[in-house]
Amino acid sequence: MLKMPLLFTPLQIAGTTLHNRVVLSPMCQYCAIDGYADDWHLVHLGKFALGGMALVFTEATAVEERGRISYGDLGIWSDSFLPGLKRIADFVRAQGALPGIQIAHAGRKGGWQRPWQGSGGPLDAADAAQGEAPYPLIGRTAEPLAPGHVAPHALSLAEIAGVVESFASAAARADRAGFEVLEIHGAHGYLISSFLSPGVNRRNDAYGGDRAGRMRFALEVTRAVRAVWPARKPLFFRVSSVDGAPDGWAIEDSIALAGELGKAGVDVVDCSSGGMRGATAYENSSRRPGFQVGYASDIRKATGMKTMAVGHILDARQAEAVLAGGHADLTAIGRQAMYDPYWPHHAAQALGADPDFKGWNDQAGWWLAIRRRGLEKVGFGPDGRPLQVPDEAALA
Repeated sequence: MLKMPLLFTPLQIAGTTLHNRVVLSPMCQYCAIDGYADDWHLVHLGKFALGGMALVFTEATAVEERGRISYGDLGIWSDSFLPGLKRIADFVRAQGALPGIQIAHAGRKGGWQRPWQGSGGPLDAADAAQGEAPYPLIGRTAEPLAPGHVAPHALSLAEIAGVVESFASAAARADRAGFEVLEIHGAHGYLISSFLSPGVNRRNDAYGGDRAGRMRFALEVTRAVRAVWPARKPLFFRVSSVDGAPDGWAIEDSIALAGELGKAGVDVVDCSSGGMRGATAYENSSRRPGFQVGYASDIRKATGMKTMAVGHILDARQAEAVLAGGHADLTAIGRQAMYDPYWPHHAAQALGADPDFKGWNDQAGWWLAIRRRGLEKVGFGPDGRPLQVPDEAALA
């Protein structure tokens, strides 16, 4: 009997079990109206559950109205958002996947146009004329992201405590909505990340200065979230392992943070990078396949924490090698899943983990099993390709 690939071996985290190691990475879609999840989000996220993901994350979901990246972001700052989010969580769970939610605050990186509209930059007069005016932002200091962006209000100590409470309230709502996994977005130059980076955090109080001061906000958010998020449900934290800012956050800082996050109740560190100085484009790498895997590996080996690797993980054998090499415990698939929503099922076929389509939903699996047998009789595999490449000489 062939050994099951690690990619399709269950993983227990806290009191929850993922049926494989493939996770849909949170990906902003910028199509919510006033923060509400609707049919589009149900179909968008539901297809990945049908596609075989063990865990399906929503996009970054704002804990405050002013914490949205754009007017198109999902929100969870009010109980009014719960029916739409619960509908998604219930459907994803019914397909055998775990519903997950990423909660976030954009900080000074709020107030953007949707990427495909206008210049893709900050909201301007043309957006205001269409009902989407620039809105007030907050930040660790009053320094704007770049020329032309709204200057944020620098948070006072009392206001920081209020934002921490907003994260905790959002986590409690996520639990009531039926999500099984929660991720705190602490990466890409958004509010939490901007406190972490020595390249941009110039506060001179308890939330700035040395690394312990700069980590204070992230750890306070984490402890407040963990206090209301059930112990049996996994808690993830996304970090920019290196942030891309001059003299910025480095992998050694992420290792130190991961150790403290573990003490605060985080179960998995989601290892991304970059995004400090502009859009969430990565600034530190050539973006080759697997370009961020080394960060997940370094953090895992140094701390013993479970990690999730993300970033141009493109095919099944590459993902299996990440796990088999001890670099991470989970693989997050993002844009490649947009290209192929059935990526996990196709990966299982490629690795021989599900030759009979038993991992597919019943409505598709039985048809595909019949189709496979018919194709094999005429020399083709389930992907429609010949099982054997014809001899060119014989065809001459």
